[in-house]
Amino acid sequence: MPTDKELVLELQRGSLEALGFIYDRHQKMVYRTALVITGDPESAADLVQDVFLRLYRFSDRIDPERPLEPWLYRITANLSYTWIKKNRRWLPSLEEVAEWLAGTVRVENNSSHEYNDDWHQINTAISALPAQQRMVIVLYYVNDLPLQEISEILDVPVGTVKSRLHYGREVLKRHLGVSPNERLSDLKYEFT
Repeated sequence: MPTDKELVLELQRGSLEALGFIYDRHQKMVYRTALVITGDPESAADLVQDVFLRLYRFSDRIDPERPLEPWLYRITANLSYTWIKKNRRWLPSLEEVAEWLAGTVRVENNSSHEYNDDWHQINTAISALPAQQRMVIVLYYVNDLPLQEISEILDVPVGTVKSRLHYGREVLKRHLGVSPNERLSDLKYEFT
């Protein structure tokens, strides 16, 4: 299987096959990120298409020496944020999204109903965050990215990322009924 670097070089030569390989490799990550930020499955699917169309269209601007994932995260976050600003409304499907996300989580004990209820609550709380905090929370907790990489993806200083993460955690704690002294370290997603 070719590396991302090799695929980007092929893509820069106009290879649609390379785009297909990149799509297969990264589309779940792009979709998951767009879905959690927008809260709308149809829009997330549309955003996946937009991200990969932009990848093809602007492939000549991508440095093949650098990792591709941060570029994909950045484009996904930017397009998702634009979608949120354009739609400025909470869709009734947010609960459906939370249930869908909860249903894809691996459950290894017999208390799956309780576990799904917890995930539903977490996803509802994430959906209630302001867009900028939600993006940082998603990139940090859902995609498990370090602060520096989030800073580069969102093109903001690390201090801004820390601030948004801090305030996002505080809002989540209030929504989840967690005491201010407790940590949100268990807020992790596992997708099959």
